[in-house]
Amino acid sequence: MKDFAAIDFETANNERTSVCSVGVIIVRNGEIVDSFYSLIQPEPNYYNYWCTQVHGLKEEDTEDAPIFPEVWKQIAPLIEGLPLVAHNKAFDESCLRAAFRCYQMDYPEYSFLCTLTASRKVFPDLENHQLHTVAHECGYVLENHHHALADAEACAWIAKEIL
Repeated sequence: MKDFAAIDFETANNERTSVCSVGVIIVRNGEIVDSFYSLIQPEPNYYNYWCTQVHGLKEEDTEDAPIFPEVWKQIAPLIEGLPLVAHNKAFDESCLRAAFRCYQMDYPEYSFLCTLTASRKVFPDLENHQLHTVAHECGYVLENHHHALADAEACAWIAKEIL
């Protein structure tokens, strides 16, 4: 696969609507040509302890951040016509759909592919199929794991290798 957009969301709490950051990597002709990152004011707007432990974001980080529809207006033209790729698409796609529902936006039925599912087929003997493990197997060292843009870049790297 040569053209796609890798995407990753982080959430503030256990609600899928609570996206608090997004990272997008645009790949065309097998090369990364663009990237996008934004903090997002989550809905509902609170952070639970466990999510903050994972990604390090707190309420004060997003108190002045734009809401999801404002952020998506910037992303939509970047990804137009591209399939979306995520590591564990079940999570990221559910976040995207939930945010669209929450803000009563029409969902454009994005095509989603999953590097987690693909990695289980391509690398059945890996000790696990977590993003950092699969990225390493593909020759990419993931630094700053659970930063949405860093995770999207690792996902893009994996997708270029195995999809």
